[in-house]
Amino acid sequence: MEDGSANGVMFGIDVIVELKPGLLDPQGKAIEGALPTLGWSNVSDVRVGKFIRLSIDADDEESAVVQVKEMAERFLSNPVIEDFVIIQAGPQEDHRSTEVRQ
Repeated sequence: MEDGSANGVMFGIDVIVELKPGLLDPQGKAIEGALPTLGWSNVSDVRVGKFIRLSIDADDEESAVVQVKEMAERFLSNPVIEDFVIIQAGPQEDHRSTEVRQ
């Protein structure tokens, strides 16, 4: 296990945690049920998960990803009912959000 005390480069890493396929997702079902009442009847299979953005000091990208993978396995997700995926890794200056804000 890495101790997280590196003095290297800051890496931005995003993690998505979601329920494993086949498990009941009550929040997803509630959203899916409400969308048609708001005019979106073309939406199905809604799933709700967690989005986690981390900045991590590491010697290199591989080390940063290894540490975040361990964090996700041990703390950020419940491996019995949840899966996770690391969706972005790169030096902090490249860690841009693709979200739409209003």
